[in-house]
Amino acid sequence: MDFKETITALREGKTLLYPSDTIWGIGCDATNDESCQRITALKGRSDDKSFIVLVDSFAMLEYYIPEFPEVCYDLVDLATRPLTIIYPNAQRLAPSVLANDGSVGIRVTKDPNCLKLIRGMRKPLVSTSANLSGSASPNCFDEVQTEIKQGVDLILEERLTEKMTTPSQIIKIGVSGDVKVIR
Repeated sequence: MDFKETITALREGKTLLYPSDTIWGIGCDATNDESCQRITALKGRSDDKSFIVLVDSFAMLEYYIPEFPEVCYDLVDLATRPLTIIYPNAQRLAPSVLANDGSVGIRVTKDPNCLKLIRGMRKPLVSTSANLSGSASPNCFDEVQTEIKQGVDLILEERLTEKMTTPSQIIKIGVSGDVKVIR
């Protein structure tokens, strides 16, 4: 399936297995609650766990997180590997993407394939590890569990043989700028 068809399918609420900027992930339109709930069910994870969301730019981030400390710009710009920041008070995202406190982990991606998907949809993309809840995250496509491969609507076959072993760094930022390192 090519990118144009994949983008159309994502806009229609389909789920996707794809190589993200860090590891193999499962994704969908982060504003479509039904699609997000299907991913939660597929992974067998608790409803109270939030997802990581990928955006293409700070402009897109600002649409979903209207207020955050200025230091976030520097943190993302200076990061040496992908950085997910948990922001408070998210708006306009699917409720099942958010944590119970209304926060959400968002990463400004630089990955060319992820950027194509996000820019094509003009919406953020869910990025959760492509594994059943409690199982190890897969480092390559061959390690993705059969249940996941069969449970998604689409598979992006870019970089099938590439080994991906670097999950993002995660920090939580408060409105006042306090920072907590998660991983």
